[in-house]
Amino acid sequence: MKIGILTSGEDAPGMNTAISAVVKAANYHNIDVMGVNYGYNGLIEGSIYPLTASDLENITDSGGTILKTSRSTELSETEKMKIQDTLEKSGINALVIIGDDKSFEAARKIQQQGIKVIGIPATVENDIVYTDYSIGFDTTVNTILECIHKIKDTSFSHDKTTIVEVMGRHCGDLALFSALAGGGEIISTPERKLDLDSICSTLAMRINDGKRNNMIIVTEELHDIQELQKGIEERLNISVRTSTLGFLQRGGNPSAFDRVLASRLGIAAIELLMDEQTGKAVGIKGNKIIDVDFDKLNIENGNKLESYRLLETLLD
Repeated sequence: MKIGILTSGEDAPGMNTAISAVVKAANYHNIDVMGVNYGYNGLIEGSIYPLTASDLENITDSGGTILKTSRSTELSETEKMKIQDTLEKSGINALVIIGDDKSFEAARKIQQQGIKVIGIPATVENDIVYTDYSIGFDTTVNTILECIHKIKDTSFSHDKTTIVEVMGRHCGDLALFSALAGGGEIISTPERKLDLDSICSTLAMRINDGKRNNMIIVTEELHDIQELQKGIEERLNISVRTSTLGFLQRGGNPSAFDRVLASRLGIAAIELLMDEQTGKAVGIKGNKIIDVDFDKLNIENGNKLESYRLLETLLD
């Protein structure tokens, strides 16, 4: 067996740790590993090279991905033929895909061509429903918390209300966990979007109680935060600041949790391939490593949704 490994979608802290774990676990079983540059684009263009021990030195504690990444995940019929040709020429008969749900959709298409494929979840948004956590989420929450704490110092000093926009796309986990751990007073997420009336009502009550420094945490693309700022200022006659944290949320050294998670998932991926398994994604549920068929990845996980509701009540 010869394994190819690639990272796809947005970068996430801990991807390098997962790469290292996969290569070391494969080498333990005397399996060669080929690195694929720039995600699926590398498979299409044939940008592949052997991964050696020297390539893994000092990467487990660094952010980003040494293999680079891209978002080419649609895979036309022509692209799938090119990928098949690349795999045949390089002698690769199994792939490990580290990425998000869109990356797994593309992996499923490749698996249908007869190539063994295992997926490892890595996305800071934590929006893959079958697993409790994806690689990169914990690090990003901690990065957001660091920013929030600094913003709160200034907000307290000037009695200001601040709107902080965090990543998340269609999942509010980053906003929710950041608010719980960092003391955000008002939170608006895709799962529980607040309108201007609700936000102003809560703010007004807090201000009347003498709490003049407040933080509103919102998931990206959910609100036009400049319009939200203007609306609050006009209704409550207060000064409001805004802060969009942007790409700095995805960078930085991975946390200990993400490094351990990435290592466990990387080893699990190799173990599945050794057992002749394919078309599966590994994950974690209740601190136990699990694997789920690609066909079942989008089925809502009741335990995760229930955890979200339980956590959310602490903010009410």
